[in-house]
Amino acid sequence: MKIRTPIINTERETRIFFWFMTLVLVAMSLWAIVAQPEMQQPWRLGIFVLLMSAHILLHWILRVFAERPGWLIWYMLLQGGLAIALVYLSKDIGIAFAVSMALVGEAIGVYGITRRGFLAMAYYLILSLGFYIWVSGTTQVGWWLLGALPMVIFVVIYVEMYTRQSNANERAQALLNELEAANRQLTNYAEQVEDLTIAAERQRMARELHDTLSQGLAGLILQLEAANAYLESGRAEKAHQIIQNTMERARTTLADARRAIEDLREPSTPDCKDILQGEVARFSASTGIPCTLEIDIPQALPANLCDTMQRILAEGLANIAQHARAAHSQVIVSAQNRTIQLEIRDDGQGFDPKTIPAGHYGLIGMRERIELAGGTMEIESRSGQGTSIVVRMPIP
Repeated sequence: MKIRTPIINTERETRIFFWFMTLVLVAMSLWAIVAQPEMQQPWRLGIFVLLMSAHILLHWILRVFAERPGWLIWYMLLQGGLAIALVYLSKDIGIAFAVSMALVGEAIGVYGITRRGFLAMAYYLILSLGFYIWVSGTTQVGWWLLGALPMVIFVVIYVEMYTRQSNANERAQALLNELEAANRQLTNYAEQVEDLTIAAERQRMARELHDTLSQGLAGLILQLEAANAYLESGRAEKAHQIIQNTMERARTTLADARRAIEDLREPSTPDCKDILQGEVARFSASTGIPCTLEIDIPQALPANLCDTMQRILAEGLANIAQHARAAHSQVIVSAQNRTIQLEIRDDGQGFDPKTIPAGHYGLIGMRERIELAGGTMEIESRSGQGTSIVVRMPIP
């Protein structure tokens, strides 16, 4: 059975309670010593002071007994024996009342308003009645009842109110500790979210840089290399044409970079079909690789989804230009059952999708974008048989 110990568990209130009880016991002891000359005999006075000191000390160390419930019965018996000895030495009604009422209050404080609490209180009340009868005789029992019953009622009410207040304080402290722990946990979560946000933002910026400046510069390098080859072979007219395309590609890359910056500041709602058609047209014009486009999608698509499709298409076409050595390419865009599918095909040399060389961040960026959009990507490719990339993403 769990024992309630509010009076001995709240440190500040415990001191107040026991200091009050100690002052009452000391005051009653001094009154008994002054009022009764026989109490001033050295041997009687010495024994009385020693027993009263032991009685008060046991009150102060009640915590030790309460932490071991099996010891409480010995505590009550010992305190009862000390009370009998003190009343026997003093033969004073005040000592009898002070000692017994303090123990009654302590019993209720330890056990609460429970069966054990009432049994302990009854034990001390029987001792108190016995003290009164021994000191004053049976004819004065009525006076004992008149004094003891109001005192017991007062003590029970006081201790119960005190107990509830102490329990409320403990619950409030426990809630405060929980709130502090929750606050620390929320702070840790906030720091983790901030770190994740920063990491996600860095990945996003890396994708934006790759999909705009990196792809654009790679295309410019390819075109300039082609122009240089034509110049070395004496085909200045063809080189001039490529340089004109390169200049147009440079302007397009600059426009893409500016558009990406503007989208970061204030997202726009572009026409997705026009954007995809423009991407395919730029690819064919800059590389000379024919690319057929089949597109059947709703006119109104979310800007984020459209941007993701454009970046994926641009990366797929850039890979064809740089690595595939393809003669033809094809792009098919369709929508069905709230899912949009983007397929990029070429008839180039193909590769092993399981062994992508290090430093090829384009496919990594594509996968990241697709995963963020909640989609999937499948790559089919064999050596000499071209490549097919199929991307499926849900339409919000």
